[in-house]
Amino acid sequence: MFTTSKRAMLIGSIGSGKSTLTNALLGRKVEAVKTQSLHYYDWIVDTPGEYTENPLFYKSIMATALEVTHVLFIQDPTNLKITFPPGFSSGIPKLAIGVVTKADSEKADIEQAVAKLKKSMVQGPIVVTSSYKHQGIEEIKGLVSCNSYKEMKEYCESVESLCLFY
Repeated sequence: MFTTSKRAMLIGSIGSGKSTLTNALLGRKVEAVKTQSLHYYDWIVDTPGEYTENPLFYKSIMATALEVTHVLFIQDPTNLKITFPPGFSSGIPKLAIGVVTKADSEKADIEQAVAKLKKSMVQGPIVVTSSYKHQGIEEIKGLVSCNSYKEMKEYCESVESLCLFY
């Protein structure tokens, strides 16, 4: 069982896969449902997609960020919409991890999703995931265990994974 003293907040648009990823990270075998408010599960904070889609809710992201050590920026590769403004992570003083979800979808444009994350994140690793195939799940847990960007980079260099890069 994964244990950490860290806490990670997942942010991303409605339907981007935050709750499904939360379940995969926690090893829960339950169907994901639409998140209507903040949900605290062990070391994860799952947020409603509205927090990201409506700038009026950015203050909620900032307030919740005070309670976490890491922020996972979730990008759905099946959605062409830009989820985060350029440089968005610079306004959140926490360790950023980019996460591309739904890598197993036929409609996934992984390259475009990674490019979008690189524009919104000032620094940090990116993990390409499939919650259903358990791809990238252990890599995210390893990154959340890190205390700095330097540790994250060292972790990325030490792990042989095709779904993780810095």
